Amino acid sequence: MEIRAIDHVAMVVPDLDAALGVYERLLGATVENRETLEAQGVEAAMLRAGDARLELICPLDQESGVARFLAARGPGMHHVALQVEDVTAALDELESVGARLIDSRPRRGLGDHEVAFVHPESLHGVLVEVVSRG
Repeated sequence: MEIRAIDHVAMVVPDLDAALGVYERLLGATVENRETLEAQGVEAAMLRAGDARLELICPLDQESGVARFLAARGPGMHHVALQVEDVTAALDELESVGARLIDSRPRRGLGDHEVAFVHPESLHGVLVEVVSRG
């Protein structure tokens, strides 16, 4: 699997509007995209800070995986996203070398990009997203 770049680092926050204000004020970040992803149970915003992208994700209800993550660990880093050319090919390759996948097929992510997650057990406790910006 050829990794093009670190696409973004994502943080879980309990209040998206409040967090956006902090990231804008402290880091000079600007919102690139914001949307509700019902299928994932989150509202998310992609920020640009210099050459870096930061994603803020906030659970829509207390039943989502992100809500459980927030309840167990509090706000903070959620995942690292690696940019690949083809998410399906990356999943096939990862599975063939023994990675445990959360998603066996790509799904729609923020900005209408294809995304999929690799279980943290495969990468020393780090949740990794593979994303294609096509």
